Amino acid sequence: MPSLKFCANLSWLFTDLPEFTQRLHAAAASGFRAVEAAWLYESDLKELQKAKEQTGLEVVLINTPPGDVKNGELGLGAVPGRETDFRRGLDLAVMYAKALDCRRIHLMAGRVPVGVDRATVAMEMEATFVENLKHAAHVLSKEGILGLIEPINTRITDPRYYLDTPHQAAAIVQKVDQSNIMLQMDVFHWQIMDGNLTQNIQKYFPLIGHVQIAQVPGRNEPDSPGEVNYPYLFSLLEKLGYQGYIGCEYKPLGTTDAGLGWVREYWKSHR
Repeated sequence: MPSLKFCANLSWLFTDLPEFTQRLHAAAASGFRAVEAAWLYESDLKELQKAKEQTGLEVVLINTPPGDVKNGELGLGAVPGRETDFRRGLDLAVMYAKALDCRRIHLMAGRVPVGVDRATVAMEMEATFVENLKHAAHVLSKEGILGLIEPINTRITDPRYYLDTPHQAAAIVQKVDQSNIMLQMDVFHWQIMDGNLTQNIQKYFPLIGHVQIAQVPGRNEPDSPGEVNYPYLFSLLEKLGYQGYIGCEYKPLGTTDAGLGWVREYWKSHR
């Protein structure tokens, strides 16, 4: 069985360092060989490239731009009327991905508009998302980049996020029906919304293109107190032959480095 590969999410880890370039160096010094991040668009691209070359790290994943954050946006993929802005943001994400040799982009769905009932706009938002994803698949296929969609829980994290369950996300991936559009499984969100992790992972495994982890409910290190048995899940992913990356997207209880004992133990036991 192949060993699992972990990458540091620089939007969550090493946040005591203000610059992403500094976090790249910190991740490398801590033993990571790969990183991911949500939004790098306020960082100087040439400086990011320089830090990547200096550290030898692989950049695994970035997100499409969130849209107008001040007005409550968190992605535009499923938002009717924002198709042009979604495509413009996709082009920016592709530019950064190509410059950093990043092969995965999380195509953020976005939120249900304020004051609107989710049920009344569900069909329109799904149709918008499917069409935007088909466009993204065409754009990304030219660059050899994988597009990912991630359900985000609406019980704790984001009550208005449009895409919120693994079942909804899998159905949309199947409707888009393009080999370079897959699921991003964040175990934190899947556990909160549906549980039944073993069955869901096995059922949707052929559609999973990236994994992220955090303990539930605190969203801290995977070995912190909580309801998810990560040693079991890691073993399951190994048995299933998962060969992608696992993003460490959690809030450290203390310093990032002090909370990395779990991954260092995994690395040590899988040499």
